[in-house]
Amino acid sequence: MKIICTQENLSRGLQMVSHIASKNISLPILNNVLLTAEKGMLKLATTNLEIGIVSQVRGKIEAEGSYTVQAKTFSDFINLLPKQNITMEVSGQDFKISCSKSKTIMKGAPASEFPIIPDVEAAEKFEIKAKTLKDALSSVVFTVALDETRPEISGVYMDFNNEQLTLAATDSYRLAEKVVKLEKPAVKNQQIIVPLRTIQELIRVLNEANEVAVISCNENQVLFSLGETRLTSRLIEGQYPDYKQIIPSEHRTRVIVNTSEFINTIKQASLFCKQGGNDITLKFDKKTGEIIVFATNAQIGESEVRQTADIVGEENNIVLNYRFLLDGLQNISSEQCVLEMTSNVNPGLLRPEKNGNYIYIIMPIKQ
Repeated sequence: MKIICTQENLSRGLQMVSHIASKNISLPILNNVLLTAEKGMLKLATTNLEIGIVSQVRGKIEAEGSYTVQAKTFSDFINLLPKQNITMEVSGQDFKISCSKSKTIMKGAPASEFPIIPDVEAAEKFEIKAKTLKDALSSVVFTVALDETRPEISGVYMDFNNEQLTLAATDSYRLAEKVVKLEKPAVKNQQIIVPLRTIQELIRVLNEANEVAVISCNENQVLFSLGETRLTSRLIEGQYPDYKQIIPSEHRTRVIVNTSEFINTIKQASLFCKQGGNDITLKFDKKTGEIIVFATNAQIGESEVRQTADIVGEENNIVLNYRFLLDGLQNISSEQCVLEMTSNVNPGLLRPEKNGNYIYIIMPIKQ
């Protein structure tokens, strides 16, 4: 194997794939990146047996072949080289790297030891703009359950239905749902649950460009394709909970408030939360047209912050986890947000005032 490519292209490709190659004592080959030179391209691949990422780099192939080297060391080294052409070749058990005045030899392992990253065969492919998918995933991923005792909620639920993709995630204390438009209508509806680690890697790989991401899935696996990069992952088995049942269908109190001002109000009061607790009390005063945010700490003191709001319906109050509330507010892009609630024992619903494609549900803290 011998190939010549630019430092910029190689560094960009390694940045895409090397992240999931980590220290694995029981199976050291998983610490490596597989380099395959063929058909005028250098293919880089890594896997942790649950996720596989493949990225292609353009280059001049002088001899086809494949080899594996330690991913982190290789990536760190390439990043330090000047932005010039890099020549790489395999000689026996040595991997030789030449660039400008630098000549380096890395030890590696044969490509035959590297696990096969399976292809995903699917009858239908779903297309969506990469930036749209990235933004949508970012607005729900933080609510995924970190405890895998209930594996069906330890990932993001994706529902492909006609012209739209619905994303949902929950940890039983809060729930986020985002609806986005597909580039082409789905011929057949399909639902999958994608593991949290896969979603985190996908968000990292997806760029801000106007490229289109292609999603293919079967019963066990999903493939996300973007340009020269492909991410393959296993799917979580099981049935996702029917979360639609907990979305409030009615409310007694509806509050419209400036989003950024409300975030600042919550942050002020949160400094006075009880030690070890994140609870703040929200009271809605119709007479003054204000939200009253209150928190107290015996050691520090107490804080009451008032903010002007449009309050419709009954006067009400609710105790919430301020961190959970901020998570929802910070994912609302509109100037005004809406908070709806029935009582202090029922979940509150947060959403943008004008755009109905995002909802955030938060369970109250019982006093």
